[in-house]
Amino acid sequence: MQFEEALQFYKQQRRKILAQHFADFIISWDMQTDAAPQSISADAEYGAVLSEYSYELVSDEKFVEAVETLDGNRQLLDDVLCHEVEVMKKNIRQTRSIPKEEYSAYNLLVSQAYPVYVKAKTENDFELFRPYLEKIVDYCRKTTVWLADGETKGYDVLLDMFEPHYTTKQYDEFFALLKEKLVPLIKKVSTNPPPVPDWATQLCYKEGQKRFCEYLRDVMCFDKSRGIMKESEHPFTSGFGTDDVRITNHYYENNVVSAIYSVIHETGHALYEQQCDRSLNGTLSGGGASLGMHESQSRFYENMIGRSDAFWKVHYKHLQQHFPVQFRKVTEKQFVDFVNRTECGFVRTEADELTYPLHIMLRYEIEKKLIDGSFQVKDLPRYWNEKFTEYFGITPPNDTLGVLQDVHWAYGNFGYFPTYALGSAIAAQLYHSMQKDFDVEESLQSGTTEKVNEWLKEHVHMYGSSKYPDEILRLATGEDFNPNYYVDYLLKKFSR
Repeated sequence: MQFEEALQFYKQQRRKILAQHFADFIISWDMQTDAAPQSISADAEYGAVLSEYSYELVSDEKFVEAVETLDGNRQLLDDVLCHEVEVMKKNIRQTRSIPKEEYSAYNLLVSQAYPVYVKAKTENDFELFRPYLEKIVDYCRKTTVWLADGETKGYDVLLDMFEPHYTTKQYDEFFALLKEKLVPLIKKVSTNPPPVPDWATQLCYKEGQKRFCEYLRDVMCFDKSRGIMKESEHPFTSGFGTDDVRITNHYYENNVVSAIYSVIHETGHALYEQQCDRSLNGTLSGGGASLGMHESQSRFYENMIGRSDAFWKVHYKHLQQHFPVQFRKVTEKQFVDFVNRTECGFVRTEADELTYPLHIMLRYEIEKKLIDGSFQVKDLPRYWNEKFTEYFGITPPNDTLGVLQDVHWAYGNFGYFPTYALGSAIAAQLYHSMQKDFDVEESLQSGTTEKVNEWLKEHVHMYGSSKYPDEILRLATGEDFNPNYYVDYLLKKFSR
């Protein structure tokens, strides 16, 4: 195949791949937000059909030939397309390594697993979800065999799907550092924490929470003409290009703090999507560079910005205006101290900054053992509770607050969790570099995060996924991944 023919066919096929991605995006969004309960099964079936279509598009012989031709003529490609072709070549190899019937059956499985997971979590019934999770884990184990490549094998295969160039070696070293430096501090500062004040659990009606969360979304300069926000069981962000970015939130009427930090977190994700260079729309290089880099943005806004004194110095009065009864006698300092308190708790999404990485370390260790067969799914609740007690000194009272609390495994996302801790560490490294250019806290006195957004757009967001995340990090900070910034940040903040 000649170069020009290959280029033309590649672009044609890319449009079809993008259309299929869009259809998947819509079905997934609908299932988690607005779908009628009785429609879930049919939606899952359609999703499985689309997965077959996706498989066929990527493994098409002519498309494979086109990619090989382009890969052999890299000197004729621009940087974005050159990177895209490199990633697609890897994607083709992986797709063609998975039996088509297994691929289709698995996509149907995870579509069916989600509503069962929600029911199991609601009813505190792990056994209801266990048969689905067993099949998901079995598929993931087989995937590590199908996709093994050189030194990338076992659990590393799954890790690479979510964060290129990071393996168990890097993660083991990272978590060992966190365990060494943070566990002693956690035991020191989380012992006998002050009781939760009454105001923190006072009734704050959902509609009022929604309005305040919309206010925070505006503070962060989320473009409402290119995005929406709805409700779901588990807050998440999804998007398709820079002009269709969607976030969800979950509201507990006796815990307004949860909704506040969920919306800040998810809007951080959304800004990344909205601030990608518009020239990447219509390519396969838009969106975040990786899950770890994506998580660095959400954690940056949630923690470095959203829990700072400077942020609430401007916005606390607006919280009081939205909830005048609940927060009338609560001072700004009391609120800021509360949202920065540290206490060993059961739920990852509600964890404070200091204990959060331990939640991720627990899941990382569990995933490694599940994938290598060290223990079976049936043993998961027992093992979870044993390790949780070891790390946190408390035992989950039920599986809803334990092994069933996260949706990720219902989607088969083994290898995903470590990116949360990685993202937090990258956030600290980016914050360190940003502070060299301007006073971040002083910039927040403007009432918005506009200046922060601009810096992140220039140094991270604009690239989308047109470069590898470790390359973007080097461009933004001038060095490779350095977790010491994260450790130093946490030690300084929680040793005060």
